[in-house]
Amino acid sequence: MRDLTDHARAPGLLRRRLAPETHRSNALHPGAWWVWALGLGTAASRTTNPLLIALLIGVAGYVVAARRTSAPWAKSYGAFVKLALLVIGIRLVFAVVLGSPIPGTHVIVTLPEVPLPDWAKGVRIGGRVTAEGVVFALYDGIRLAGLLICVGAANALASPSRLLKSLPGALYEVGVAVVVAMTFAPNLIADVRRLRSARRLRGRSDSGVRGLLQVGLPVLEGALERSVALAAAMDARGFGRTAAVSAGVRRAIAVLTLGGLMGVCVGTYGLLTAQGGSYGLPALVAGLLAALAGLRLGGRRAVRTRYRPDRWGVRAWLVAGSGGAVAGLVISAASSDPAALHPGVVPLVAPQLPLWPALAVLLGLLPAFVAPVPPEDTARAEKPADTTSPSPTSPEETS
Repeated sequence: MRDLTDHARAPGLLRRRLAPETHRSNALHPGAWWVWALGLGTAASRTTNPLLIALLIGVAGYVVAARRTSAPWAKSYGAFVKLALLVIGIRLVFAVVLGSPIPGTHVIVTLPEVPLPDWAKGVRIGGRVTAEGVVFALYDGIRLAGLLICVGAANALASPSRLLKSLPGALYEVGVAVVVAMTFAPNLIADVRRLRSARRLRGRSDSGVRGLLQVGLPVLEGALERSVALAAAMDARGFGRTAAVSAGVRRAIAVLTLGGLMGVCVGTYGLLTAQGGSYGLPALVAGLLAALAGLRLGGRRAVRTRYRPDRWGVRAWLVAGSGGAVAGLVISAASSDPAALHPGVVPLVAPQLPLWPALAVLLGLLPAFVAPVPPEDTARAEKPADTTSPSPTSPEETS
């Protein structure tokens, strides 16, 4: 019996030998998960090979399964997977109903075509549905689905509250507003459920316009009370204080931040398109440097202290670097051998898994071995404490 128990615990012990258990001092920076996921998403956007994208999705899913906590926000990965499947279905429906720009000779079915006026030339509804057009739409939908699943992996692995807490000082007010919204939304949902349950227990209807009004008014009253209490608490703690900076520094902050964001947009567009490979990466790097410099200068206006900030350690560099390596190697492979990463549809050919890009994608598995292992009680540790004042007792509960 003891041997069976030891054998059952072996995988868990192996995971802890490869990486330590997560605690407050060695927790992985949430930004590292986003850099890793965006690296995988960039790689997925540079190929239409369904086998390579399926490998990217498998890598992201394995890392999520190995390092996802049991916190409520970590359950969003399934929703992104369902959204990705929905995107593939919508793309196929559009290709069948509205046609495809890809010419084809293998006709699957011919639908009744709706006659359109002359000003709608180039657009058709119905007509021939070819295998080449359907396969092209399927490849395009799978690519977008892979990008969505990679973003979903970041949402499932990175704590949103810790990520917002790590924002630079220039974005402090925006981060606080988002945190307040994230805290109040679950409270509003809980109030609605509580009041509807109270009405049903008393034999009253909770549907229709009348039920909505009688439930909505106590909910709005509770939200107003929480807002007043939060405003008083923030005012007592000196929220909104700013340090005095010169006019030249303010102008430099505006120029660097806006110019950097424009450079990031141009660089991202270049990386996501096949024609922008030459200028995409330099523009993205220059934009990031300018934006970081602007945010650094803008942080001088914020007068605040940071309680127990997250450290960007060696493991965070390894996680972020693995995603960056996947993106860089796949982009390089797309430039050197575009036919392997973009299988042809005219004529139809079976896609093949290219060896070197596949090995590059496997580098994305590194976080499953170097990131700290989440403990069993992560759900309680990540659950935000409700520091707001309790909602007022509604007439429905006192009646």
